[in-house]
Amino acid sequence: MGNTKQSEIIESALEGLKSMFDANTVCGTPIKLENGGAIIPISKIFVGLATGGIDYFGKRSLSDKNFGGGGGTGVTVCPVAFLVIDKNSRVELLSLEGKEKDPFKDIVGLIESSPEIIEKLKFVFGKKSEE
Repeated sequence: MGNTKQSEIIESALEGLKSMFDANTVCGTPIKLENGGAIIPISKIFVGLATGGIDYFGKRSLSDKNFGGGGGTGVTVCPVAFLVIDKNSRVELLSLEGKEKDPFKDIVGLIESSPEIIEKLKFVFGKKSEE
């Protein structure tokens, strides 16, 4: 990146993000259990970064350049699973994401309820056409 005020804003924001997150944020620090096992939290990280700026000339002199700019960052850390390691080194993944979120089941449910939906739509639109 060139050496401009805008690039300085972006570099500053990225450096701040680097200092806040590392690999231990995604795969958390193991939690030791009394029985010799361990639990390791697993997370997703979502980051949004926006910056903007403008160079403009001052009112008094065309040689004076002014800069106006700013930026913002949003970060979300969501736990998604836990790795459970027992004392015999057996590993199990416990997902926090719902297993009920099966698109096939949603489609089947929609098809099964479609006669009721169609009757409700007929009732609603039938009322409006009578008025």
